[in-house]
Amino acid sequence: MRSNNPVFARSEQFNGRATAPTYPGYGDPSGYGTGVPDQQVDQGRMTVDSVVQKTAITLAVVIASAAATWFWTGDTITESGASTDAVGKLYLALMVGSFGAFALSMVNSFKRVISPALVIAFAVLEGIALGAFSKVVPLVAGVDQGIVLQAVVGTFAAFTGTLAAYKFFDIKVTNKFRTFVVAAMFGMLALGMMEMVLSFFGNQIGFFGFGATGMLFAIGGLVLGVFMLILDFDFVEQGVAVGLPERESWRAAFGLTVSLVWIYTNLLRLLAIFSSD
Repeated sequence: MRSNNPVFARSEQFNGRATAPTYPGYGDPSGYGTGVPDQQVDQGRMTVDSVVQKTAITLAVVIASAAATWFWTGDTITESGASTDAVGKLYLALMVGSFGAFALSMVNSFKRVISPALVIAFAVLEGIALGAFSKVVPLVAGVDQGIVLQAVVGTFAAFTGTLAAYKFFDIKVTNKFRTFVVAAMFGMLALGMMEMVLSFFGNQIGFFGFGATGMLFAIGGLVLGVFMLILDFDFVEQGVAVGLPERESWRAAFGLTVSLVWIYTNLLRLLAIFSSD
């Protein structure tokens, strides 16, 4: 089976460009047992457990990095007004984290052999960006920072609900669906970059604003994030079935992290829009 998702398209085994891999001392993974007594236990292959472990590690790094950034930037609003030093740190962290995470996300997406170190480095930079973003959105929208916790809870609720729907309704991912989701993802990225360039010249369409355009863009991004999760679940399910090497668990962890971050950022913006006057 071939994947059109750039995050997973570099996996040779998943895309049918290689035969079942062999490992020194282990042989062909297709001959491994499934953990039944008196049979050889699977070794060196991606499993659901290995994906859960790698994803937990990656998300833990994101959360720790975001928390460190949150405390490092300090209080943006004090009794005397906005803190210039805190706001400066906030936007510095947002820019460094965002551009760094974007660069590494491109490297990880198109890298043929996934690198755990680069996935962790991406998680660090993504956490820095999220820690700053989580303060910037309530600050600019003029709403309470309590929406951050609501967005976190909502993100994991979306993950749980999507996973339940994927398994309960036995959702099958088609090539047309993959193509649509990837095209929509790159389309939204292109629109976001265009908005950023226009902002340098004092002209903005409002994709990242808190008006009607911003709300529609955030809703579209949230729905797209759910579709991205479905692609992630399909990759894990198919990858385990074809016996991908255990290292590919990091690719799955990276893809799941990207999807969860995508959902969180759009959900946070929606909550800010609904909470503003």
